[in-house]
Amino acid sequence: MSLPQRLQEEIKALSMAMLYFGIWIGMLMSIKILVLAEYRIAFEGWSLAVVGVLVLAKVVLVLEHVPLGRWVSKQGAWLEVLLRTALYTLGVFVVMVLEKAFEGRHDYGGFDNALSGVLQHGDAPHIWANLICVTAALLGYNILDVIRRQFGPGGLLKLFMSPIPNGRDNGKAEQ
Repeated sequence: MSLPQRLQEEIKALSMAMLYFGIWIGMLMSIKILVLAEYRIAFEGWSLAVVGVLVLAKVVLVLEHVPLGRWVSKQGAWLEVLLRTALYTLGVFVVMVLEKAFEGRHDYGGFDNALSGVLQHGDAPHIWANLICVTAALLGYNILDVIRRQFGPGGLLKLFMSPIPNGRDNGKAEQ
């Protein structure tokens, strides 16, 4: 594959991952806006959310190439989904805690103190809410990735664009 083709494939993969995670993060931000509006607090974190989506999408695409080992590859796909989701979630958690510690280093009197106090501070519920939403997004992404690999390129789109055989009523409406 030539360099322009690889670059085009990388841009396509990054765009699709950004769209997927952007929808999830967009829903999370919308919920935050609605909750904060109840208290007449303005939300101004959209630019950080966009950067977060870009970083999350790129990191996930890079980590997809990390093998989990021969033993995991011999197990059912559910194990890879759970392990990847757990590993990605751990990475997201570390990044969120480090980000909050970096932001609060002046309030706590240094990065070390901020790092130890970040989960005991008022930002802890914010971190947990973000982590729950991102974990659900990662779980869905990893499930879709397994399905995509099973059906091949374009197979998932084809699956969702074709009618469901026999529908939910098992063909009773056709009789």
